[in-house]
This record gives sequence, C-alpha cells and structure tokens, in this order.
Amino acid sequence: MSENTVVDAPVRPAGTTSGELSGADPRRWLALTVIAIAQLMVVLDATVVNIALPSAQQALHISDANRQWIVTAYTLAFGGLLLLGGRVADYLGRKRTFLIGLIGFAGASALGGAATGAGMLFAARGLQGVFGALLAPAALSLLTVTFTGARERARAFGVFGAISGGGAAIGLISGGLLTEYLNWRWCLLVNVPIAVIAFFAAVPILRESKAHGNTRYDIVGAILSTAGLVSLVYGFTKAATEPNHWGASTTLLFLGLAVVLLAAFVVWETRVANPLLPMRVLLDRNRGASYLTSILLGSGMLGMFLFMTYYLQLTLHYSALRTGIAYLPFSAGIIVTATVAAPLLPRFGPRVLMSVGAVCATAAMFWLTRLDLNSSYATAILPSFIVMSIGMGLVFVPLSNVALTGVANHDAGVASALVNTTQQVGGSLGTALLNTISTTATTGYLATHGTTGLNPAHAAIHGYNVAFMVSAILMAASAVVVFVFIRNKKATTPAEPVTLAHVG
Repeated sequence: MSENTVVDAPVRPAGTTSGELSGADPRRWLALTVIAIAQLMVVLDATVVNIALPSAQQALHISDANRQWIVTAYTLAFGGLLLLGGRVADYLGRKRTFLIGLIGFAGASALGGAATGAGMLFAARGLQGVFGALLAPAALSLLTVTFTGARERARAFGVFGAISGGGAAIGLISGGLLTEYLNWRWCLLVNVPIAVIAFFAAVPILRESKAHGNTRYDIVGAILSTAGLVSLVYGFTKAATEPNHWGASTTLLFLGLAVVLLAAFVVWETRVANPLLPMRVLLDRNRGASYLTSILLGSGMLGMFLFMTYYLQLTLHYSALRTGIAYLPFSAGIIVTATVAAPLLPRFGPRVLMSVGAVCATAAMFWLTRLDLNSSYATAILPSFIVMSIGMGLVFVPLSNVALTGVANHDAGVASALVNTTQQVGGSLGTALLNTISTTATTGYLATHGTTGLNPAHAAIHGYNVAFMVSAILMAASAVVVFVFIRNKKATTPAEPVTLAHVG
C-alpha cells in the first residue's frame, strides 16, 4: 500500500476536532477548497444549462419532442449510476476516482460545447452524467475521511452545503451572462477551466483513501436499472412523436421493456450477494416514503424549470440574463427556508414540515396554470416562486433526515446517495413525461384552432399549462405520501450528513 494511501479510519471521539488528533491532515482546509471547487462545477452545470436551453435548441435544430434529452441525458446517467459511482470511489480509491471524474467531466463538457448536432450534444450530456456520478460521491467521501473530528466536519459540511445552495444561484446568473454576451456553448465550456484547476490542485493536496475487504461491484444491477430508466424515458419521448402517441406500438414496446428491466433489477437485487441497492434500505416505512416523495417532487420541479425557461424567454421575451435573475428569488427562498426549518424539525417532527411544504409546492404549481400571453412576473410568477421555494425548503431538510435516521452504518452510504439518486431519477422521468404531455397538448390545440395569427403562441401556453397541471398533481401525490406514510416522531440526527443536489 502506498504511504499516501489511508484506510478508512475508526470513528473518533465525539466533539474532538481533527486538529487535536495526531493523524489530522495538515492540508485539510486546502483539500476542502479543492473539493468545493469541484462541487461548484457540478452545481453550476445543473443551473447553467437550464438558461441555455432555448438557444441550444434553436442553434442545433432540436425538435420540441427531443429537447428534454438536453436535461434527461445528464440526469439519467447521473442518477442511474450514482450508487455504482459511490462503490467505485470506495473500492478504486476516492482521490483516484475524483481525478478521473474531473478529467472526464471536463472532456464531456468540451464535447458538448463543440456539438454540431443534437445527437452529439445528448451524448456529451450523458457522458457528463457518467463522470458526475463518479465525481460527486468521491468528493463527499473525501470530505468525510479528511475531516474526522465532529466540529471540523460540521464546519466543512457547512461550506459544502453553502456551495450547493449558493452555487445554484451563481449558475443562474453566469448562465444568463454566458448565453447573452458570449454563446450558449460557454455554459458547457466553462466547466473545462474549472475542472483543470481543480485537477492540478488536487494531485498534491488530496490524500488517497479506500475501503478494503469485500470490493465486488454489482455491474448487472447498474446495467438493469439504468437501461430500464432509459427505456422508460425513450418510451415517453416516442409518445410525443408517434401518430398514435401513447397507443403506438413503439411507445408500448419501450414502456413494456422498461417494466421488464426494472422488475428484473428488483429481483436481481434480492438475490445478489453485494446488491447495488439493498432492499432493506427501501423497506423501512419512513425511508421508503421519503424516497418516493423525492421522486415525485423531483418530477414536478425539473419539469417546471424546463417550461418556465421557455415561457420567460420565448413568450415574455426575457433575455437569458434576465431569465437567470428571475429565478433568484426561488433559489434564495429555498436557502432561507431550509435555514429556518432546521431548528423546527426537532420540535414538530418531519411529517408536519413535509406535509405543509408539499401542500405549498402544490398550490404554487396550480397557480402557474393560470399563465397566459400577458402574465406579469410580479403578480403571476414571483408569488408562485416564493411559495414554492418555501414549500421545497420545508420538505428538503426533513427528507434528508428521515432518509438517514435509523439506517445501519454499513448502509449509510447507499441511503445517503439514494436521496440524490431519487431526485435525479424523478427529474429525468418527470421532464420526459411532462415534455411529452406539453408537446401533445400543443399539437392538439393547433389541430383544433389552426396555425394562423396568435394561435401558435396560445398553443405553446396551453401546452405549458397542461404540463404545470400534471406537475401540480405529482406534487399533490407527494403530499399524500407524506401524510399517510411518514410517522410523525421527533427527528434524530443521522450519523452521516447528507447534502442534497440542487434541482434548479
């Protein structure tokens, strides 16, 4: 074993800072800086690309039915491979995986920035997701093994969380600036210098660490789950392009294949010795309900961002920069509400906060179904953004706590990763489904009313509103799941902290 490689350390006494321990890494705060830069890149990628969607679609002549792949190619690969990425980081080495993730993410970003067609862009986004699934858990694991004292670890995760929340807002503004004053391609190319800087800083600063013992990978499980999700999303997409929509043979073929693959994944996970997703993690009532809530909210949220971006830029004729600024109250509202919700959790328990939050998000989404060609941002959009951000903040803090409370130590990693995985998978499925529903509704409106005058503009609004209605139904379903299944017991602090990926 290399002298620079450390094996997972035993748990240190509570309240002991790593500075008080002889084995503390003297470069740990420099390591935090490097890890924070990488996390900022991942968070920026989630929000920067949202602002560039209309410009990229126009430049590469991407159809309305296929535009969702700009989002879902990334979220599917990222969410579908995140659990496997965590295992790879533990077994191959967290520093090595971190470096591979940085270089791969930079290369995929450069490929996307140079895309000459839709297929090339979709492939690049998928590659970003693959390397993001290596990078994100490696970064979180490095943070955990670098800061072994309770107090310093809390400070480190505070910085990490601030990057996750504040970085999303930075991404919205930088996405607007890059798209408006340079080109939409720079929303992808901006990752290259960030990744290169982080790579060369990480080589001398970060220390290698890895888990030992049983290091088998569940490759079959990863293939079955990811292939099943891709087939499901492709089935949704075909429903928008086939003449018979949901009744088309191609649509039914891919939806049926998805059911078979996902069912096979569940069966495989119950029989394999080293499952990617141990079923015992899901079978706990509270945890299972929290993951289902994450999927439902992720579905509604990312769909909302997709259509709001098009509405702001194509209907209200906002510039890319103004669109980014328009989203800032939403990002700020989540950060403020999450800060307020944290001390309320021990007092009220998760069920109350999550129920109120899900109802707020549902009401805000229903409000967006009233949008028309001349809606005012101040009276029609801003109030919805504020109420929805409050709702999401009230849900996210208890959700991560419920997902980790009571989980066994050897399942803590997979339980933590599942919070982000379900959010990404929900976003993938929701974006694809809602885009198909919106496109179909728009086509139906034009078939009924014709394509002259303002009808195309009204048709687009009709499609957005139908999608917002379905998003509201998904969020209402999450409120029902929370109210029925989450036990309203006082929260306890999980052993391992978790940082949620921003959905914006």
